[in-house]
Amino acid sequence: MTSSADPRLVRLSLIAAALVVSVVSTLGASLIPTIASDQHVSLGNAQWVLTVTLLVGAIATPVLGRIGDGPARRTTLVATLLVVCAGSLVAALSGGRFWQLLLGRGLQGVGYATVPLTIAIAREVLDAATARKAIAVLSVTVAVGAGLGYPVTGVIAQQLDFHDAYAMATVLSALAAVAILSVIPRGEVVAPRERRRFDVAGALLLGGGLALALLAVSQGEEWGWASARVVGAAVAAVVLLLAWARVELGTADPLVDLRLMAARTVMGANAAGLLMGFGMYMIMSLMSRLAQTPKVTGYGLGASLVSTGLLLVPLSLASLVSAPIARAVGARFGMRVVLPLGALVVTGTGVLLALAHGSMVDLAVASALAGVGIGSSFAAMPALIVAAVPPERTGSATSLNQVLRTVGGAVGSAASAAILTAHTVGGSSGLPSESGYTVAFAVGAALCAVTAVVAWLLVPSARAGVVVADDPEVELLMVEEAASAVGPSVFDGERVRA
Repeated sequence: MTSSADPRLVRLSLIAAALVVSVVSTLGASLIPTIASDQHVSLGNAQWVLTVTLLVGAIATPVLGRIGDGPARRTTLVATLLVVCAGSLVAALSGGRFWQLLLGRGLQGVGYATVPLTIAIAREVLDAATARKAIAVLSVTVAVGAGLGYPVTGVIAQQLDFHDAYAMATVLSALAAVAILSVIPRGEVVAPRERRRFDVAGALLLGGGLALALLAVSQGEEWGWASARVVGAAVAAVVLLLAWARVELGTADPLVDLRLMAARTVMGANAAGLLMGFGMYMIMSLMSRLAQTPKVTGYGLGASLVSTGLLLVPLSLASLVSAPIARAVGARFGMRVVLPLGALVVTGTGVLLALAHGSMVDLAVASALAGVGIGSSFAAMPALIVAAVPPERTGSATSLNQVLRTVGGAVGSAASAAILTAHTVGGSSGLPSESGYTVAFAVGAALCAVTAVVAWLLVPSARAGVVVADDPEVELLMVEEAASAVGPSVFDGERVRA
């Protein structure tokens, strides 16, 4: 469907929204050491400024995708940006109140649903040719925004205060919401294909189960792994997640359609997504913390926030070239090869960091390798899924994959903090020993190696010769997913291919 709105302004407003949220998504990892010092909390607790955003993002993406399926999409996008704006303001005004900072970061996690909404609006408001160009730019914007966000955040936090980075996000997200309201016409978006019931129970059970699981993992070392609080949280998490699975399998309109896991290829891609998310976030979240660790420790690099931000730019740039690499390898050897190969590249990154992390050059090289490996793997997953499910279910299947990747990332973020806490000398307020980083990088590498094995064993060899990347829609989807390796997800609904 097309509209009377100026296509150029539509593209600019949607790109602005995606760019803002991509930048906001970077306001966690690189600030963890600074927040720990400023808020007088342990590094493990400070890690929650990243973990809570991922947790909320895992729930918000499918929830808001369902709410915004149809005429409400423009309203949903604006509301999402306003929630990000409110969260940014709450974080900016948190002062020394760590709980308020976490609340603000949680609200910012809602922004992970923004990019899928912008892509869906582009598909339905613009004509086909213009939409394809706009979506390609939106996909790249995710990686570019993350790449810009890390050093920009570092400059603001270093020259002013880290709260000012959240103040910047407040202004930008408000302007993006105004732009969408001003440019995207009301009622221009087509009606939904069918009326579907919103799965409230599924959303609540998934959110509660994941929150308790992350709490047990992150606080296990501090509270004691056998303590009543940790065991109680773990048991409650298992109960809630089992109840969630039962609800999802028993409803006609599940929040996350677990029935799509029945296909072996989909199961392989989803298992790989969960494990890859776990391993990659362990590696990614540790790099910035290690770079900022004081040199007095004997292993830290004492990098400034700006230097740390620049360190993560290669990750974003490398993700931009990963989709063409994945397509080229897939065309020659089949998509079945691309997924484990990408996982092995990230495995090599973790091994490299475990063995050599004594200079910024080591970390920069690892950052670039991680971007290629993660982006290639993420690009391969939807291509495999599209080849295995009916066209009208590709959106749901891709959504499930993205939720699992984000969940894995949240658990990986919490687990990395737990490992470092276990290797901290002198209590939770001290700094971890170098062995903590070595172990954590090695664990992340091991998980990515397991990802490669699982993907190779579960994805049927019959798929090795299928080159679904020749489909223009799938090619675009691969670009979108590769970009999501360093920022918000890009799922935008079912794909009905001709």
